[in-house]
Amino acid sequence: MKKYSLLLVCLTFTLLAMSQKPVITYEKTAHDFGKVNEEDGKVTYVFDFKNAGASPLVVSRVQASCGCTTPTWTKEPIEPGKKGSITVTYNPSGRPGPFTKTITVYSNASEEQTLLTIKGEVIPKAGGADNNAFPINMGGVGVKMKIIQMNNVEKGKVQTRVLEIQNISNAPVRPTIENSPPYITVVVAPEVLKPNEIGKATFTFNSKASTQWGPISDDIFLNINGQKKISEENKLTVVANVVEDFSKMTLEQKRKAPILETPARIVNLGVVKAGTKRTTKFQLNNKGQSTLEVRRVINNNKELFVHPVKLSVVGGKAGNLMVDLNSKTLTEGDYKKSITVQTNDPDNSFILLTLVWKVQK
Repeated sequence: MKKYSLLLVCLTFTLLAMSQKPVITYEKTAHDFGKVNEEDGKVTYVFDFKNAGASPLVVSRVQASCGCTTPTWTKEPIEPGKKGSITVTYNPSGRPGPFTKTITVYSNASEEQTLLTIKGEVIPKAGGADNNAFPINMGGVGVKMKIIQMNNVEKGKVQTRVLEIQNISNAPVRPTIENSPPYITVVVAPEVLKPNEIGKATFTFNSKASTQWGPISDDIFLNINGQKKISEENKLTVVANVVEDFSKMTLEQKRKAPILETPARIVNLGVVKAGTKRTTKFQLNNKGQSTLEVRRVINNNKELFVHPVKLSVVGGKAGNLMVDLNSKTLTEGDYKKSITVQTNDPDNSFILLTLVWKVQK
């Protein structure tokens, strides 16, 4: 009887704590700009929100899905019943056509992450080089897009994409690529483009030369006539996802494949004193015969440090991923953060591990 009474008390306190948290509510979470004239410049929309909870609301961070979208927001604590705002500005320059952008709002509310969306269609400038098939001007060279999508690349294989470019200046130009990593090669042909001449930049992604698995994003830069320039204006981004093709495994390989089992994919650290550090672990058991390989740990949380980022566990054994939490920069409140682990288990190639804790003074 005492056991159930204690459980009831704990549940009551948990529900009470949840009811006292701030609650963020929006008047609207999506906005359609409609048709936007590129020549009119940046467009802005204000998302208004309210703290419908019982304690002060703090918006700690607002992150846009790309550099063309800039958010600003109310940074001071918002008392219960009061309002705040998030101002989102979109730059249509050099981005003709439909667009959809997301803005992630991080706060101490009961819903820690909320999503806002803007969309519309950019109408390019009338006349001039920006109105043709090469709308993005990079110092006299026009390109069709700034992101080169390699999509999924099977480990050990090579993926190629071709980006057409055009000399939109009145003089010959020599385009070159700078800051390219060893596993990405780019060949521009012809080497010198005459005015209005169209050429090709051939991007080759060699996954065998890359030490990384999973999602990879690399910024490289298109320079003209030997000029060394690294800026947003001349930046190209190569995006790939290095994966393993399990469909080619034989029946024998599948029978002997590693089998990942995790006793707990969610670890609750309880109360963490502000400004302190805490270490915990996630146990990874290999119930299969072949060695389990942790290919990569994807961690986008600045307050968490995961080690090792690569791990081998032989069949029948267990290994640990250690996670260090540093609460130095964290304000009081409840936190829930996740990391993604990529493995060679055909049935668990990607798993999500989650940490939960509460920061108090």
